[in-house]
Amino acid sequence: MEQNLAALIQAISDRQQASERQLSELSAAVKALEASIAALTKPAAAPAAPAKAAQPAPVKVAVSPEILVILAAAATSYLGKEVRIREARKLFSHGEGLSPWAQHGRAFIQASHNAHFSR
Repeated sequence: MEQNLAALIQAISDRQQASERQLSELSAAVKALEASIAALTKPAAAPAAPAKAAQPAPVKVAVSPEILVILAAAATSYLGKEVRIREARKLFSHGEGLSPWAQHGRAFIQASHNAHFSR
């Protein structure tokens, strides 16, 4: 039994040394490949980077007080109870950068609300 254990330990040691050799060979190969890639991707002369144009800040469109009053009146007449509008903002229309996924998600969330009316 002791001989089997010694043979097993020796086999494990041999395999570990072989693995370490392979790992060092692979590491050297990777370093050589990285050096080759760096040499191939190195630009001959770095062109001057063009100056980045400052992008304008997004414009916030305020909703006028008259529109808020109209929205509150429409919601009040629909629901049958007084409504106070806390926040209103302009959403993009279809052609102004709003993706169809965003529109679908918004419609899905709005449809999931179960409105309970107490009249």
